[in-house]
Amino acid sequence: MNILNSIWIFIQDQLLGMKWLNDFIGKGMNILGINIESRLGSSVQFFIYDVIKITILLCFLVFIISYIQSYFPPERTKRILGRFRGIGANIIAALLGTVTPFCSCSSIPLFIGFTSSGLPIGVTFSFLISSPMVDLASLVLLTSIFGVKIAILYVVVGLIIAVVGGTIIDKMHMENYIEEFIHNSKSLDIGSYVFTLKDRLIFAKRQVAESLKKVFVYILIGVAIGAIIHNWIPETWIQMILGNNNPFGVFLATLVGVPMYADIFGMIPLAEALIAKGAQLGTVISFMMAVTTLSLPSLIMLKKIIKPKLLGVFVIICIIGIITVGYLFNMFQYLII
Repeated sequence: MNILNSIWIFIQDQLLGMKWLNDFIGKGMNILGINIESRLGSSVQFFIYDVIKITILLCFLVFIISYIQSYFPPERTKRILGRFRGIGANIIAALLGTVTPFCSCSSIPLFIGFTSSGLPIGVTFSFLISSPMVDLASLVLLTSIFGVKIAILYVVVGLIIAVVGGTIIDKMHMENYIEEFIHNSKSLDIGSYVFTLKDRLIFAKRQVAESLKKVFVYILIGVAIGAIIHNWIPETWIQMILGNNNPFGVFLATLVGVPMYADIFGMIPLAEALIAKGAQLGTVISFMMAVTTLSLPSLIMLKKIIKPKLLGVFVIICIIGIITVGYLFNMFQYLII
């Protein structure tokens, strides 16, 4: 057991966390005469280390997930979902959301396609909630920083929110609140082309390039903010606003996160810095979920395809779920960390 534990610690710290990279950067900065113990030096080290680490993980994860995704094109995904009924369909939709694009705006075109093809509304909303909130990348990235226990819990509660949210919307029978042009549009059709191994590898490489181009600026912004929080903002400030002394921290973090736009890759360095400064785990989790699931650009896009009442129900369900998860994580933080 000790051997297995040592192996896992090595994987988490050196392969996923890339602690060796941080040490290497620190030694390089010392050679250049930069004091890594100073605020500025520590911020520079944090920035370089996190940008390189997250970019490497991004490229690796997008390649692997895109390769898997090539086996689940929209038409095939629709056929898979069509075989299930009731809550089982919601669970499958939420699980399939884990191998789709990494931000809410990228998920909406698939949501439109699934809806136009006649899938139940609750199933499509389970997919819409799960896709940006929970993916395989979040599992690996969270493991690299917070450990496997927190990463798995994050994914599980995200899937629960997606399944429960989709089920509630289905029971409310809100099909009429989807814009008519969605129902009248043609269903998805990818033709009969069969992907070869070469095609899948090319597709995965193309997705890496497109994803990196799309999210790299958010990585830079997220890491820069994280470096500032990590080295320049007093710990007492963070604890006062997001620590256990503020019972409304989760609520505040969720509302602040909604207007923002980023993905899991941009949120990780912020979460890491906030936790290091004394923010409660559940508060940070709520902030991450709100940013990735309820970004303002995605809500603007959704407003064009669903009517205000359904959009309001979707937002309320997500906010209640995210806030509930945040308080539960805070309540049991001592058992998790």
